Amino acid sequence: HEIADRITVLRRGRAIGTVDARTAEPQQLADMMVGRPVVLTVDRTPATPGDPVLTVEALEVVAPDGHQLVDHVDLTVHAGEIVAIAGVEGNGQTALVEAITGLRPIASGAVRLGEEDLTVLGRKDILRAGVGHIPEDRNEHGLVGAFSIADNLVLNRWDDDRFADGRTRRRAAVEEYADRMIEEFDIRTPSTSTSAGSLSGGNQQKVVVAREFSRPIEVLVAAQPTRGVDVGSIEYIHRQLVAKRDAGVAVLLVSSELGEVGALADRVAVMFRGRLVGPFPAPIAREAIGLMMAGASPSEALGGAAA
Repeated sequence: HEIADRITVLRRGRAIGTVDARTAEPQQLADMMVGRPVVLTVDRTPATPGDPVLTVEALEVVAPDGHQLVDHVDLTVHAGEIVAIAGVEGNGQTALVEAITGLRPIASGAVRLGEEDLTVLGRKDILRAGVGHIPEDRNEHGLVGAFSIADNLVLNRWDDDRFADGRTRRRAAVEEYADRMIEEFDIRTPSTSTSAGSLSGGNQQKVVVAREFSRPIEVLVAAQPTRGVDVGSIEYIHRQLVAKRDAGVAVLLVSSELGEVGALADRVAVMFRGRLVGPFPAPIAREAIGLMMAGASPSEALGGAAA
């Protein structure tokens, strides 16, 4: 909108139409991109939080060079709520998520799922304890691009009795399950045998979402869940996150998109240089979040936003 005179929309390899940038509305462009009316706001009811599910206490994460990535972070996420962590990337959010999900060792502190100490469990056991994870980099930590969609959909459950008999893969069961996930999560692909790496970014993300949402979980850690995906997939993923919240799952959302934070969060925290402030009840002014992302204290940020 800011630099164009005319905007042409492509969908599935075809030019759908060209509009005047001065008069085109975001809703019009979104509808053209997806091919149907798109809801740009998230329709959700107020949260009804339950018991604490994910508890982080005095968590410290230190880089191999000694730099402190996470500095004494305390956080609690209850069943049936979405707690969002906002912040400029590189302020410790990645290390916090990786520590919670078992991808990075912690220096001190505790991470608990209910009464269970996750810090003594391996990555696989953390997932099986009931932690779902949508990683911020789907290609690095979410998918094996050369593997088929079917194999990626059971990547963290390949040895379940449902999908394997000892060391023998139950291929028919895997394919049947993949067919159902493709239909349920609207994954656009020619077949279950298509490699995940050949899909569009939005459909790759849907594979990750389908895998994590289709197994029993108590907490979902979603890091940049809509990064690099089309507006239709953003709408779909947002609806799925709210549905998980409404089903009683504790959702920890990490996002650098303030629009996403404002649309989904029931409580908002901000991370700056490894430290966490908040969470504060939503809604909270975007100006206040922005000030805290730049290092302002909560009192300064909230007072400045009000002024």
